[in-house]
Amino acid sequence: MERVELLNGPVEKRNHRAFEEDRSSSSGDESHEEPASQNSVTTALVAGTTTNDNNDRGRGVVRLEKCDIRCAAEDTMSLMASQEASEDSRNDCEEDEKQANGKNVALVQPNNHRRSDEPTELSFEKFPENHEEKLKRIKIENALDDPKTTLETWKQFAKSEYGLINDDLRRKVWPLLVGVDPQQVDPAPSLEELNSHPEYNQVVLDVNRSLKRFPPGIPYEQRVALQDQLTVLILRVIIKYPHLKYYQGYHDVAITFLLVVGEEVAFHVMEILSTNHLVECMQETMEPTQRRLMFIYPLIRRENSALCTYLERSTVGTLFALPWYLTWFGHSLNSYRSVVRLYDYFLASDFLLPIYVTSAIVIYRQNEIFQEDCDMASLHCLLSQLPEDLPFEYLLKCAESLYRKYPPRMIEKDVETMIANEKKQRIAEEQEREYRRRYGKKPPPAVTTSLIGRFLPHLPLSRRSMVFTTAFSILVGFCAYYYRAHYMPLTGIR
Repeated sequence: MERVELLNGPVEKRNHRAFEEDRSSSSGDESHEEPASQNSVTTALVAGTTTNDNNDRGRGVVRLEKCDIRCAAEDTMSLMASQEASEDSRNDCEEDEKQANGKNVALVQPNNHRRSDEPTELSFEKFPENHEEKLKRIKIENALDDPKTTLETWKQFAKSEYGLINDDLRRKVWPLLVGVDPQQVDPAPSLEELNSHPEYNQVVLDVNRSLKRFPPGIPYEQRVALQDQLTVLILRVIIKYPHLKYYQGYHDVAITFLLVVGEEVAFHVMEILSTNHLVECMQETMEPTQRRLMFIYPLIRRENSALCTYLERSTVGTLFALPWYLTWFGHSLNSYRSVVRLYDYFLASDFLLPIYVTSAIVIYRQNEIFQEDCDMASLHCLLSQLPEDLPFEYLLKCAESLYRKYPPRMIEKDVETMIANEKKQRIAEEQEREYRRRYGKKPPPAVTTSLIGRFLPHLPLSRRSMVFTTAFSILVGFCAYYYRAHYMPLTGIR
């Protein structure tokens, strides 16, 4: 098992202060309430793991409380203190860079050497609520107290600006969005009961590679327990639905729900998503997924034909967007805040909204795209790396607008046309290769046998137009024959 990596940065300092405040409040303060800014992700991890301690011990799964996190944090305080000096100097340099560039720079700097298939390192940085967020949080809390609140109201909260605000509210609202009752959930089996599944080894490999998606600084024992829970969560779904096939990236979706709603509720949420939103991704082949990704180009073409032509000429394809669609951007974004905001939106929307968000992102980055060389390597490298400062609230509104203007049934027709044209081109290329193989030279250009085609080579001819022109030609010929047979002899007599 890999060792725990201590991540540098502002997150650790905030955790350090939170732990100090927590210890001071427990030692002698009059108020023993936990501060509101306490790490909600850590609370979520514990929330789903404290239901049945006896069963947990029987399954051999380690369950930890917040006090274990404090104890482990104390052991790392000395190391954090030695890192603070270098961190302060690095922050000063970053501040100077911001002032020099005249624009805001994300706290988490992009890693230009990261592969597109390598998971990014999540930043769990917390931000104070602004006035609008506070008002919306109060509305959501009031709606939770009202048993008459409808599903449409929850969807509106999730899709509108700022989403569901924080993980405490998401823990309660996410199950409602997919129709899961948190009070009626099935207990999780032990890992030993599932390790005979054919996908077990692949799932474990992917889970072990997902260390960067866990909150930083958690104790080793709790991280191992979470990895076991994630493995059990995934295997439970694919065992219950054997026709669904596990794909790499599925664990990125599962881990987000595990962190927010806990192990047992997360299973029921993933069960519903796997049979609805993600069902095309879990087929025997990737063909249904590839077909969905083809929606990107018609959407871009209808909004910006020049941009679509530029992308098509580069032959960049849609591979850059594959991890976005498969993981709901959970694999490619560095900010946990952005990930859960997108999940708010996707849970309350049509299953194709990730495609529309992808198209909105590409259109938004058109200036960057036009500045790159028009070749596959350059544009794939650019598009596969998502910027840190994407304005997701604006992009979600753009995606919603695209969905209203160009609904899936309209784009489906464009995709069918694209597939037909690609098939014709593929057949022509195969015929040309066969001719070259047989005769060792390029085939001659096709000869147009149609009279209309000879005189009007650029006129597009459909089957209907061919029938019409043929009938018209026959009619003209019949009239000429009739005229010659009846009127020409009379002219000769005169």
